[in-house]
Amino acid sequence: QPLDGATIAYHEEVARACGISINKRILSFKEEAPTSDRDDLRQVYSRPALKSNAPAAAKRRILTTPERVLDAPGLAEDYYLSLLDWSLGNILAIGLDQSVYLWNATSGDVNLLCQLQGDPYVSSVKWTTDGAYLAVGTSDGDVQIWDVESQHLIRTMAGHQARVGVMSWEKHQLSSGCHDGSIWNHDVRVANHKTAELLAHSGEVCGLTWREDGALLASGGNDNLVNVWDARSNVPKFTKTQHTAAVKALAWSPWQLSLLASGGGSNDRHVHFWNTTTTARLDSIDTASQVTSIKWSSEYRELVTSHGFPHNHLALWSYPSLAKIVDIPAHDTRVLHTAMSPDGQTIATAASDENLKFWRIFETRAKSDKSARYNTHASAIAGGGGPLGGPPSSTASGTGAGSGSLSTLDISRPAYIR
Repeated sequence: QPLDGATIAYHEEVARACGISINKRILSFKEEAPTSDRDDLRQVYSRPALKSNAPAAAKRRILTTPERVLDAPGLAEDYYLSLLDWSLGNILAIGLDQSVYLWNATSGDVNLLCQLQGDPYVSSVKWTTDGAYLAVGTSDGDVQIWDVESQHLIRTMAGHQARVGVMSWEKHQLSSGCHDGSIWNHDVRVANHKTAELLAHSGEVCGLTWREDGALLASGGNDNLVNVWDARSNVPKFTKTQHTAAVKALAWSPWQLSLLASGGGSNDRHVHFWNTTTTARLDSIDTASQVTSIKWSSEYRELVTSHGFPHNHLALWSYPSLAKIVDIPAHDTRVLHTAMSPDGQTIATAASDENLKFWRIFETRAKSDKSARYNTHASAIAGGGGPLGGPPSSTASGTGAGSGSLSTLDISRPAYIR
């Protein structure tokens, strides 16, 4: 129905009072709506992509199943021993009862390096930095040095009154931690090998690691203590008492020299982070499980912790946020030992369920020949009744084993061990 003159006049009056033109729409586009004849309507409606705040770890694939599983029969169910280590030459050493086996991760070959005689058992193994020599600690207090290329025993350093459960190398110096709480420094170049005795633990020493620059030594014990030693002194630089259980897990950060991580046992379950310059505690994690080892990544700002009771798993954490990235169910029993591959990508774990498992957790951002060099060989997990998934390539009668594929390794052999 058309409006009469009076109504139109009223509308115009109201429009003038409100400052609105009677011929304009109240609701309208500020700009013309796009028409369909434009080239690409997505360019008109889409917004610029927002930058992702997700950490790098969230973008890479982290496998929660092992790449390989090998047999490790006879692995002792003992939290305080250190029976697994991985060398620069890509050889994994594992102590099984009275024997030490070597698994070549490049070729898949297995060799029996040595077998102890009598009652003693292997209580610890540790490679030199260059991978040419292996130190073997025994339950009767001896430390043996083995030449891996020739597979001969170079020397035996006696003196400890109880088992040697952990060792750490610093060039020509080998530090050994004993069940009686003592730590000895050995100079392997000389006949009188004992150069220092470090006494600050009242319980068994089960964690021991030199910092990369050789300036500091960290030790942990069954007395719940963490001691940090200056290489020039026989008394601790400082002692930390925050743990409430044995401290086996110790690890220096590869990208922050002063950063040390320590992990406690079943009654503690915490990982603490220490600034060893200021001696301050930087942060802590309640892992809710016994901590058996800590491994830092050299490429990512991350660390892996391995665990015993109650979850028997691996946990991956970012640093310094300490946000948990992933939990990885690992073994049927507690994860007792871990070792990292020389390229820093793979973690080997061993447990008393008699399995040795390999987890690719820190895969490098760009694949290279270096990655291929350290790729483990699938043939090593073929069937067989021997340790590490197959029969050893030689059997030992006595203290040494026969020659094997290890003789072909191109390793620069230092002359400092006599």
